[in-house]
Amino acid sequence: MAKRNLTRRQKWRIEKIQEERSARASRRAERAEETLLGGDLGPEQEGLVIAHFGVQVDVEVLEGEDRGQVRRCHRRANLPALVTGDRVVWRADNQQSGVIVALQPRRTELYRPDHRGQLKPVAANVDRLVIVFAPLPQPHRNLIDRYLVAAEQAGLEPLLVLNKADLLAQPEHAQIRGWLDDYAALGYRTLCLSADSGNGLDQLREELRGHVNVFVGQSGVGKSSLINALLPDADLRVGALSEMTGKGTHTTTTARLFHFPAGGDLIDSPGIREFGLTHISHADLLEGFIEFRPFLGHCRFRDCQHVHEPGCALLDAVASGAISAGRMESYRHIRGSLTED
Repeated sequence: MAKRNLTRRQKWRIEKIQEERSARASRRAERAEETLLGGDLGPEQEGLVIAHFGVQVDVEVLEGEDRGQVRRCHRRANLPALVTGDRVVWRADNQQSGVIVALQPRRTELYRPDHRGQLKPVAANVDRLVIVFAPLPQPHRNLIDRYLVAAEQAGLEPLLVLNKADLLAQPEHAQIRGWLDDYAALGYRTLCLSADSGNGLDQLREELRGHVNVFVGQSGVGKSSLINALLPDADLRVGALSEMTGKGTHTTTTARLFHFPAGGDLIDSPGIREFGLTHISHADLLEGFIEFRPFLGHCRFRDCQHVHEPGCALLDAVASGAISAGRMESYRHIRGSLTED
């Protein structure tokens, strides 16, 4: 049988009927949801997602007499995945919980690939990416550079924090302080401190005040210890380094948001040892190395790979000292992994 050609009006009518059916199904689902949650839902109000637990999230009330209280809420099925830091519209039920009915637009988003290589949102509406590293577990400049590229891509201001500074007195860790100096010379904000002794914590408090900050870094570098020092009431579980591997053990299982008494927020994310950048292009990677920018577009060949080509502006900058050999090597390592992560 020949395929029937529909007129424009017939197509419009079919689309209209489908939209009406979809709307009726959505209303039926909402009524069923209200029944499941214990009856009629309260009025719509704004809230802040402060923790995420699969299909449920903890929402802080932002208005009314219950301001500051936390409700465990369900997410309506037609909403996208929610992350800590999201601003939402929610409705309370009569069982001290509620349902999220809308997601407010995000100012910023931080993503990382999961173990399958799929992009997964980590946090929303963040201002600062606080990159924590330490002499132990063994730090890797390549991972730090990945975080810096991710911050540039997400439009976040990075803050580099070297924890466990007392270990720098040991000869095998002496060069790590030099890393911090190198990053400071590039214009990045840096801090050197110790969560255990408390040295440098006041300066960190000032840096975090008035911002929405997310802590990232290898497991075991002391993110939870820093948060316990900054916010004693948080009482996060702190994990020791594994004696077998020397790597940190994961103590944070979900991203959680904390408020500073003097203003500003902090999001603690699960510790990760790798930070894939499969979602960015080669051009984005080059832009993520901020000291490369003045030289981009000045190579002799438009398709320059910045490996050994004659007339490469980046290689000339390395030879003159304008770009460090270590950062160039880090770029090449990340570039080679873009198709492998």
